[in-house]
Amino acid sequence: MQNKTIEKKNNTKKLLTAITEGIQEKKGHRIVIADFSNIKDSICKYFVICQANTATQVEAIAGSVSDTTREKLGEKAIGVTGLENAYWVAIDYGDIIVHVLQPQAREFYDLEHLWADAKLTEVPEDY
Repeated sequence: MQNKTIEKKNNTKKLLTAITEGIQEKKGHRIVIADFSNIKDSICKYFVICQANTATQVEAIAGSVSDTTREKLGEKAIGVTGLENAYWVAIDYGDIIVHVLQPQAREFYDLEHLWADAKLTEVPEDY
């Protein structure tokens, strides 16, 4: 049982890395990982939140995340919502939910502070 728990944690970490790479591939910025793993009854283990400047970039990031996770890990999202207007797209991977937001949506919804109990980690921008 412990081996399965360790394997699942490793798979989740690999998925986080692939998601981050997919975001960075399309120049998403202000990437924050919210860690809910120590919060009882949370809806998932992690949020990955990033910002895109335009609807076109939101779509490009969402596509890049999907492509990267599928190509590197064989993972497909459970669901994707928000592509029709590309103001805020959420991609559900079960343990991880990715949020790609335009600046106005990010400021308005302020997900980082809405989930204040989570441990927040900013991902450095390497580009």
